[in-house]
Amino acid sequence: MMRGIKLIRMIVILSVSLLFGCSDKSVDQAEFPPEKTAAVEVNGSDYSMEKGGYRWVRKKGLETETVTTDHASPNQMAEHLQPISVKSGQKVKVKIEDNPILNVFLWNQSGKEKEIKLEDDQITVPADKGTYIYEVLAEWKNGEISYTFVAEVQ
Repeated sequence: MMRGIKLIRMIVILSVSLLFGCSDKSVDQAEFPPEKTAAVEVNGSDYSMEKGGYRWVRKKGLETETVTTDHASPNQMAEHLQPISVKSGQKVKVKIEDNPILNVFLWNQSGKEKEIKLEDDQITVPADKGTYIYEVLAEWKNGEISYTFVAEVQ
């Protein structure tokens, strides 16, 4: 009789552990959409980038959950961003959590101007003095986020 009670108790404990203790929290209970830290480094100091539009997808059982937002364009966002002071031809390092695939675009007041070459997660700002608007498009397996920063070449 005691063996039967112990066996039932053990089955109940194992069942509860499997149901609650072994769930994949990274998928089921993780923040969705996730927040990713994003900054640019200039002269050893980090400057946060402004988050723009984003898209995230995750599977929940047989369903797929998608979150997509629209946001002001980088040139519109630049109107309220504090420019980061840089020197002519200086390197700026892009630092975004979880190593996404990165594409960087230069914007002007009319729209996207051109893609900027990224080497070792760094871009080189122009030699000419002026204010430059950059969009960093970060892409992970399940989503993407657009970030904007403004550099002012002194």
